[in-house]
Amino acid sequence: MSRPRTRVAAMIRFESARTPTAPVVASALELANTVNAWRPFSRSAVPAAFAFVCGWPTSELPLHALGLSALRLASAARRGDIQGSAGRAALGLACLSWLGLAGVYQRQLRSKTVLDKAVRDAVGERPDIIWTPSGVRLTTSRPLVRRRRRYVSPEATFAYGDAGRFNKLDVWRHRDLPDDARAPVVLQVPGGGWVTGGRRGQAYPLLTRLSAAGWVCVSMSYRLSPRHPWPAHILDVKRALAWVKANIAEHGGDPDFVAITGGSAGGHLAALAALTPDDKSLQPGFEDVDLSVAAAVPLYGRYDWLTSEGPGRRELVVLIERYIVQRRIGEALEVFRAASPLLRVGPDAPPFFVLHGECDSVIPVEEARAFVDALRAVSRAPVAYAELPGAQHGFDFFESARARNSAEAVHDFLDTVYVANRPPKRV
Repeated sequence: MSRPRTRVAAMIRFESARTPTAPVVASALELANTVNAWRPFSRSAVPAAFAFVCGWPTSELPLHALGLSALRLASAARRGDIQGSAGRAALGLACLSWLGLAGVYQRQLRSKTVLDKAVRDAVGERPDIIWTPSGVRLTTSRPLVRRRRRYVSPEATFAYGDAGRFNKLDVWRHRDLPDDARAPVVLQVPGGGWVTGGRRGQAYPLLTRLSAAGWVCVSMSYRLSPRHPWPAHILDVKRALAWVKANIAEHGGDPDFVAITGGSAGGHLAALAALTPDDKSLQPGFEDVDLSVAAAVPLYGRYDWLTSEGPGRRELVVLIERYIVQRRIGEALEVFRAASPLLRVGPDAPPFFVLHGECDSVIPVEEARAFVDALRAVSRAPVAYAELPGAQHGFDFFESARARNSAEAVHDFLDTVYVANRPPKRV
C-alpha cells in the first residue's frame, strides 16, 4: 500500500508544481503578431510573404483579434491555467498585445484624414451637387462588404471573350437604377500576382459603396499565368473595357464615363490600361474602339517591371521573368519596358488616385512614390496620392475602418472628376 500512496503523492506534487506555459506561449505569439501588424518583420522574399499572411488580417481587423484573445484568456482562466507567475506573465503579455491592437485601430481611423487631404489637394472639395438618379433610394452609409447578391443579379454575368470562365464579368448596379440612367461606370480589375484571382471576392467595400450610390460597377476576370503568359492579362483588360464601352448603356451605365480601378496586379493592369489608350497592339481585332478612361484608381500596384533594387523587388522580378513573361529581362527588355506603367506616363494621362500602404510587405511603398512623382512631373490631369499609415498589402479586402475610409475617398474623387467633366444632372 505504501508504494501506490507514494506514487499518488508524487503525482499531486508534480501537478501542483506544473507551470501552465501554454497561455504564456499563446500570449507571446499574439504579441509578436501584433508587433508584425504594426510594422512587418520583413519585406524580403519568403519572410515577407509570411509576415503578410500573419499580419494582414490582424492589421485590418484588430478589434476582432483583441476579442478572440480575450476569449482565449477567459477560457484559460476557467480551466485554472491563469495562475501564479506564469499566469501573470500571460496576462501581462496579452495586455501589451491589446494596447498594440488598440493602436493599430486608431491608426486605421487616422487614414480618413490622410485620404481626405489627398483628394482635396488634388481635385478640391467634393461638389455639393452630384449626379443622382431620380426615383432611386440611394445610400452611402457604411454598407456591409458582403453585399454582392444585393447588386449583382443572377442574369448579370456576361462573357466578354472566348476564354471561358477567365473572360467573364459581373455587372453591379442598384436594383432601382433605370436602364437608361447613363450612370457613371467603374471597371474593377482583380489582383493575385497575375497567377490567381478573379472577379469575385475583391474590392467589395468599394463596389458596394459605388453601387449603393447609383454607379454601375463591372468586376472582371482575366487569363492567368503560367498557363497564359504576358500580355494575355492586359489584352483581356482591354477586351473587357471594349465590352463595357459597347454594352454598358443597356445596363444603365454611361459608356462616355468609364473609370478603372484594381489592386496589386490589378492596380498594375488598371494603371497600364489607363496610360495606353492609343496602343493598338494591345487591342487586336478591335483596334477602332476608343479605350480611353475617365479616371484611374490603382491600389498597391506594381508599376515598374525593371527595377530590382530595394526590399522585395528582386523577388518580384524573378516571379515575372519565370511565370508571367516567361523570358528574362535581358532577352525581352522592350516587353518589360512596355509593361511598366512608370515608363508609360505622359501629359495626356487621365486623373489618377494612387493608394498604397505605408507598411506593404509585398510591394514596397517606394513603388507608388516613384510612380506618383513621374505622373506629377508630366501629367496635365490631377494626381492624388494617399499613403495609408500602417496599411499592409490588400487593405481594401476586409470590411475594416480603413477599407471603408478608402472606399469613401475613392467615391469622392470619382464623383468630383465626374462633375468636372459632365454637368450635374438628374435623370
